[in-house]
Amino acid sequence: MARPPRPPRPVPFTHRVDVRYLEVDQQGVVFNMWYLAYFDDAMTAFLSAGGLEYADMLSAGFDVQLVHTEIDWKGSLRWGDRPEVDVALEALGRTSFTLGFAVRVDGALVATGRTVYVTVRTDGSGKVEVPALVARALGVT
Repeated sequence: MARPPRPPRPVPFTHRVDVRYLEVDQQGVVFNMWYLAYFDDAMTAFLSAGGLEYADMLSAGFDVQLVHTEIDWKGSLRWGDRPEVDVALEALGRTSFTLGFAVRVDGALVATGRTVYVTVRTDGSGKVEVPALVARALGVT
């Protein structure tokens, strides 16, 4: 059964996160590793908003692997914050794509990041050109 068409995705795409108690360190702020989890959640929501559920990508024989990431902090998140993670495609290569992230709470910029993903086959045979279904989900036709 075909899925109904999705409305156009806002640019940038925004994904809301709830800061959980377990994500806060002894300094009272979100421990740095959790930002990567927020980026990963936002990436899968971004693909979904583009019409590609992660499970469908896997069923088609493709996955993505993080090969580079960077984060710059401008402030801190605390328990109970409800930050928004903006996601935008920054670059599309032959076998990879780069997503940019901006984390905001109450409109204030808390962190920015960039992650490079390589598309791979799920059979373990290695990287592959960015498949059309992934490119479409990224907003590239």
